[in-house]
Formats: sequence, C-alpha cells, structure tokens
Amino acid sequence: MADFFQALADSTRLRVLMLLREMELSVGELAQVLGQSQPRVSRHLKILADAGALERRKEGSWVFLTLADALRTDPVFALIDTLADGEIKNLFRSDAVRLESVRAERTQAATRYFEAHAAVWDQIRSLHVAESEVERAIADALGSADLGCLVDIGTGTGRMIELFGPQASQAIGIDRSSEMLRLARAKLDTTGIRASLRQGDIYALPLPDEVADCVILHQVLHYAHSPAAAVAEAARVLGAGGTLLIVDFAAHEREELRETDAHIRLGFEDEVMTDWFASAGLQVDRVQHLEGGELTVTLWRGVKATATLTRRKAA
Repeated sequence: MADFFQALADSTRLRVLMLLREMELSVGELAQVLGQSQPRVSRHLKILADAGALERRKEGSWVFLTLADALRTDPVFALIDTLADGEIKNLFRSDAVRLESVRAERTQAATRYFEAHAAVWDQIRSLHVAESEVERAIADALGSADLGCLVDIGTGTGRMIELFGPQASQAIGIDRSSEMLRLARAKLDTTGIRASLRQGDIYALPLPDEVADCVILHQVLHYAHSPAAAVAEAARVLGAGGTLLIVDFAAHEREELRETDAHIRLGFEDEVMTDWFASAGLQVDRVQHLEGGELTVTLWRGVKATATLTRRKAA
C-alpha cells in the first residue's frame, strides 16, 4: 500500500491518471498533452504500471495506456476529487483542453482513412442487403437486455461497440490491426462510449477464460484461415450461458473476392457453422438469412451451456 501511494505522490503522475480517466492514450499523445518528452513520460508510466495503477498494451510501434481495474482506481479518483486544491484543478482543466486537440487529430486521421477506402467498402456493401437491415437483425438477435461484458472480435472501426456498447457493463474491442484500433478510438471518442481496445490475434485472444457474456464476430470469419479455431477461441472466453453471435456471408461463388478483397473463405454453410459451434461447446439457437443481393448475410447465434474448455490465461 505504501508503494502504491508513493507512486501517486507526483503531480505529473496524477495528471496522467486524470487524462486516462477520460480515454485511452498512447505514450506520444500523453507527452503531447503534458508538454514533456516521451522518455520522461515513459518513466512516470513505468512507475504507475509497476504500482498496478495502469496497464500498457503494445500495438505495433505504439504503446497505449489504460487504467487498471476500477476497483483499484475508483477510490483513487474519489480521493483526488476530494483533496484537489484550486491550483491542481486548474492544471487538470488545462490538460483537458489540450486533450481535445488529441481527439481532433484522431478524428481527422479517421476521416482521411475512410475517404481513401470508401470506394472499396461501398463495392462490398452493394452486393448485399443494406447495412441498416443487417444492424437491425443484429440488434434483434442480441435483444434489449444488459449484455454484460461485450467482446467484439475483429472490431475494425468499432461499429458494433458504437451500437451495442451502451447495453454492456464493459465493452472490449479486439483487432489485429493497430491502424483499425486507432480508427475505432477516434470514432468511439466522438460518441463518448467507453471501451477497452486491444491488439490481438483471433486465434489467441488477449483475454482469460470465461470473461465475456456476449461475443460478436461481425464480417470477420471470411478472412480467417482456420475459422473453426476462431470459433473455438471465441467460445473459450465466453462464460457459461453466454452468447456468441457470428455475422457473415452464406456460402457463395464470388471467387473474385479472394483477389479484390482478400476473402479467404467464400461464405459458410449452416451445417458447417453448426458443427463448429457444437465442437466449441455451443448450441446454435438461431440462424437467420438476410437475402436481397448477390451475397446473403447470415446470422448464427449460439449459447454456451457449460464451461468445458481448458482454462488458460490471456494470450
């Protein structure tokens, strides 16, 4: 306990915690807001991480910081809110103003990326029913109840968290691409939705066993070399009674999508998907086909009855 409080006994480190209270930030972004060099900021971050006040996640050449578990950090914020004097409050307010420039830069970067890739995405969307119809079907499949801990695998731009994060007590987005995670952060920052975004592999998720109540794979599985293994890994992090929802294409013969859009699998048969669910300890309770274009979008939903998988720590 003494070591923990000693780690907090520095105005810069208190500023770091207050900034991370607002949003996940990279080392470079923190240095920008604090007006300090990255090496100096990194030293402060190491002290806070060693004390268990924050967590560090590497994404490519970037390192992102997020607060530790709320049970550990909420009492700290209550103490800060109670004891902060006028001088430190003014410093926090100045940091918050500079933080807005980080939000703006993220939004601008996301806009540039979307504009550059809009034509490709529009081409794929033109082959199936309207995205709004797909999203309504997803909402219907998930229901209106509390989703608990929601994990969105292959989160991409964070659209699923944007839609369903407000129904969850905790939202976690995982993607292999650090660029996509930066885009998702920019989008979710503008909506005010709190989420933990992490870089990870679909076959080795950076999560412990049975942590999730709801897992979504939205238009992800057709990029997987081993979709059965991806389904099994999604089931591993799902708790007993939890729901797995996969949204992808039904089997088709648009072979050119392998070349133009890097699709590895040309959709999936219901029987094959049902077998993968069963092998992972899940019972399929809903299959819905959304026709209306050259490609049919299918929703497969399953429930994990028991926790039968081998337990292991997060990758």
